[in-house]
Amino acid sequence: MRSPSSTIHFLLQILLVCLLHRLSFAVKKSYVVYLGAHSPGPELSSSLVDFNEVTQSHYEFLGSFLGSPNTAKESIFYSYTRHINGFAAILEEEVATQIAKHPEVLSVFVNSGRKLHTTRSWEFMGLEHNGMIPSSSIWKKARFGEGVIIGNLDTGVWPESKSFSEEGLGPIPSKWRGICDNGVDHTFQCNRKLIGARYFNKGYESAAGPLNSSFHSPRDKEGHGSHTLSTAAGNAVAGVSVFGQGFGTAKGGAPKARVAAYKVCWPPVAGDECFDADILAAFDAAIHDGVDVLSVSLGGSASSLLNDSVAIGSFHAAKRGIVVVCSAGNSGPADATAENLAPWHVTVAASTMDREFPAYVVLGDNITLKGESLSAARLAQKFYPIIKATDAQLGSARTEDAVLCQNGTLDPKKVKGKIVVCLRGINARVDKGEQALLAGAVGMVLANDKASGNEIIADPHVLPASHINFTDGIAVFNYINSTRFPVAYITHPKTQLDTKPAPFMAAFSSKGPNTVVPEILKPDVTAPGVSVIAAYTEAQGPTNQVFDKRRIPYNSVSGTSMSCPHVAGIVALLRASYPSWSPAAIKSAIMTTATTLDNEVEPLLNATDGRATPFSYGAGHVQPNTAMDPGLVYDTTIGDYLNFLCALGYNGTKISVFTEGPSYVCRKKFSLLNLNYPSITVPNLSGSVTVTRTLKNVGSPRTYIAHVQNPKGITVSVKPSILNFTKVGEEKRFKVTFKIVKGKATNNYVFGKLIWSDGKHYVRSPIVVKALTSRNCG
Repeated sequence: MRSPSSTIHFLLQILLVCLLHRLSFAVKKSYVVYLGAHSPGPELSSSLVDFNEVTQSHYEFLGSFLGSPNTAKESIFYSYTRHINGFAAILEEEVATQIAKHPEVLSVFVNSGRKLHTTRSWEFMGLEHNGMIPSSSIWKKARFGEGVIIGNLDTGVWPESKSFSEEGLGPIPSKWRGICDNGVDHTFQCNRKLIGARYFNKGYESAAGPLNSSFHSPRDKEGHGSHTLSTAAGNAVAGVSVFGQGFGTAKGGAPKARVAAYKVCWPPVAGDECFDADILAAFDAAIHDGVDVLSVSLGGSASSLLNDSVAIGSFHAAKRGIVVVCSAGNSGPADATAENLAPWHVTVAASTMDREFPAYVVLGDNITLKGESLSAARLAQKFYPIIKATDAQLGSARTEDAVLCQNGTLDPKKVKGKIVVCLRGINARVDKGEQALLAGAVGMVLANDKASGNEIIADPHVLPASHINFTDGIAVFNYINSTRFPVAYITHPKTQLDTKPAPFMAAFSSKGPNTVVPEILKPDVTAPGVSVIAAYTEAQGPTNQVFDKRRIPYNSVSGTSMSCPHVAGIVALLRASYPSWSPAAIKSAIMTTATTLDNEVEPLLNATDGRATPFSYGAGHVQPNTAMDPGLVYDTTIGDYLNFLCALGYNGTKISVFTEGPSYVCRKKFSLLNLNYPSITVPNLSGSVTVTRTLKNVGSPRTYIAHVQNPKGITVSVKPSILNFTKVGEEKRFKVTFKIVKGKATNNYVFGKLIWSDGKHYVRSPIVVKALTSRNCG
């Protein structure tokens, strides 16, 4: 039996636990409350009165949970008033849970952070190469993208860049409804090329805390936004180079298109730069403003499509005829790492181009190894002592940190006057060079780890450097280990064109399968994303490191962030040529005309010389010339996407909220396999299954015959196998049956191809199948 004092102590403990439990529920976070689309529809006028009415309705809705509209007004920091219906607010978790149960609410999710998809700052102009440049006839037909408006969700823009000059451009298109919101930055000016700019930082502020006035501007202080936007649609600028390398005329994929910047990404907070609430606000504004194409070089962890700001925003954009192009992510080469997984936008992987910047490592035993670099500094032509970073580590440093040349791991007494060999990984490639330079090194050899394979990247290092592949890295380590006085020399980089094989997949490029909807292949295509030269900010140096005081107007950067705007530029050319085509038709044209061969007419490789698969490149490497004349397209309507959502488990009531229309009736037997997608993926094949597709003729009358490359252990049959099209716009349906071959199928994903051809056009669709054999059925 307890004494009175122990009883009191026990009761106080219980009280404390209850109090702490209650306080844990009272912790507030920022949430996005997604209510679907506006009623009576997206034709809401742009008057301030209408927008205020929508905002007031959000105050009243949230007020019903918080006690009053005034309390709700203090909580809400974004009200999405144009096309996307919803709001972002600071809420207790308990309240957010209650709101999520309301029948008019599609989803409630935490305002999470996302990352830019460039490899410069963290680890795990290419149009003229790889046959990427459209022929003169194609350029003429597409009018260089004239009349098309490309929006970019990113870090903003450096408006003074020559890539955004208005020279040669006429009046701003009359359909444009956007603004140039320069905030407190009165030096920021828009023009007839850069026709709009906005910035969104309230979601970021909810995570980072109060912001000073420097955050109230659409100016790009990081370089990423200027680089991606100019890649998509930069005006032609002669005499561009990076420290003398890559000299030529820089221009975007659609140099006569107009551009608008939507700044949603800011300095990292716990590694995150772009927040959901800001991304949705930017999508809502861009759709209202009148963009034709949106380039989105950012992403985050895969999640349910209606808990994903990019998926939500791009769905509303697609409803308005806007093509959204996204990056696949930089988390390769591991499988199942692809991001931006919704079927209604284009997801782009990254591959190399046939331009390199070789800087050779010459060892003392006369072995010469080819690396790459964009170093401005050069070594005197003589041999220097070369040392492994692990042989130069400070006594206080860990070996696993020193091998990577991380901050504070190198001993100046051991490094001074020598070339240091650093292993790739964890810290930025350019930071390794800075650490070597600070310790007194005269140069750096950056050696790939095994996962990075043959992917070498030309960076503007602060000292003479060369980035070499994994095999050559082993050779360097072996030479140093076997030589009493090892020496080496690094040549100054030069520009080399027409290199082979190219393209091959970048090791960093994220891969499928799709972890949210396995029936949809992601990524969709691949495009140049390694050592891409484009416009840059002059607020930071080319390495984006604090120590870098250099300033250059154009820079070389790598990542799926760089491949994404290549495709956005191609989309703009297609939009200018075929203004009536749907976003799905444009996407299909790009996918079905892509190639899976390199410039040696061999299958595309990955960074370790293995054969790449559709999980790396989707339908293949983009080809704008053939995309302009695809012959046939797989068109997809918004209704198809709604049935797709029904098949994912959303009921008719929820879908009605999504569409702002009357009660939606889901098709009872719609299969995810039957979405009219340009690729065909069957992730759980048991016995046999039949899927349907529909092709639309966008060319002259032709007869197309089906050709199939069977995946290993699977037979594929097409009925009918001949389609005769007699007019433009005619649609024909066909069925594809997949059947397991007993004793031949495995429990791994296997790949094939369906090609419809009339002898001139080749309409290619990748086939991806995973059989449920006895070995993976338990």
